[in-house]
Amino acid sequence: MTVEQPWVEKYRPREIGDVASQGEVVKTLESALSSGNLPHLLFYGPPGTGKTTCALAIVRQLFGADLLRARVLELNASDERGIAVVRNKIKSFAAISVGASPAGRSVPPYKVIILDEADAMTTDAQAALRRTMETYSRVTRFIIICNYVSRIIEPLASRCAKFRFKPLHGTVIDDRINHICQVEGVQLGPDALCTLSRVAGGDMRRAITTLQSAVRLGGSPVRPQTLMDVAGVVPDAAARGLLHTCRESDFAGVQSAVADLIHEGYPAQEVLAEVQGAVLVDPGIDDVRKARVLERLALADKALIDGADEFLQLLAVASLTQRVILGQA
Repeated sequence: MTVEQPWVEKYRPREIGDVASQGEVVKTLESALSSGNLPHLLFYGPPGTGKTTCALAIVRQLFGADLLRARVLELNASDERGIAVVRNKIKSFAAISVGASPAGRSVPPYKVIILDEADAMTTDAQAALRRTMETYSRVTRFIIICNYVSRIIEPLASRCAKFRFKPLHGTVIDDRINHICQVEGVQLGPDALCTLSRVAGGDMRRAITTLQSAVRLGGSPVRPQTLMDVAGVVPDAAARGLLHTCRESDFAGVQSAVADLIHEGYPAQEVLAEVQGAVLVDPGIDDVRKARVLERLALADKALIDGADEFLQLLAVASLTQRVILGQA
């Protein structure tokens, strides 16, 4: 039985030059690859912008498929984030000397360790990693990948060449999606491409995964509503309805509206993003009061990232919004 490969892996760029819309990063990395003198690297930026793809392309071009197992260690630091992993797994691999290059090939005399989602590592683990980087830099290079560079300790970040990956906007995602649709024989319905671009939010991986899921669910041509259902996008009407409730109802009504949103299964951060958009364009709220609501939205978003309860955070935002609209805050 043939198992179909996920499109996000099937269409992942294999060479560094094929990575979309990261021109400055690609140009600099290609120069480093041509010389074979690779420094420690730190890739940071939003999800789905090509960080891991670039790292895998680098080691593939450096060593070839036959040496990947011997020369490359790939770890997801969000799963293995403690100091024990650094002391055991990483240090053990980093200390091993490299073998001779295959006959007829010029291969750099070092190994590469890829640490994905390194911003999930504890501070102690990062400090231990810094020491390991210093000790074994002659035979081992590190590629550190994270979403939030502020969560990487400065002694570690300062030892790396830093590259920022930008969100993918404009025609970049559209061109890639059109290419995939052409190869896979998929048709896009009216406004489907625009909807997919909005749903992706600059995340190429999310765009491709959503497209494949929508094709499996609704077939071809792909309709905008199918894309929104698959992606779990909060409808614009939901955010406008919450603002209307804040304006016209009492606290009990607001609490009920928030509970309904949670019961519908919408992610709280998605709801906050839609509420932000609705507040910004609401003509009945002046700029000063909008600023108060947006400040509370930011606090709620940070709390959700740290693991706070979704219902309580949404209720706190809705309650403040109600008081701001009514002139009570």
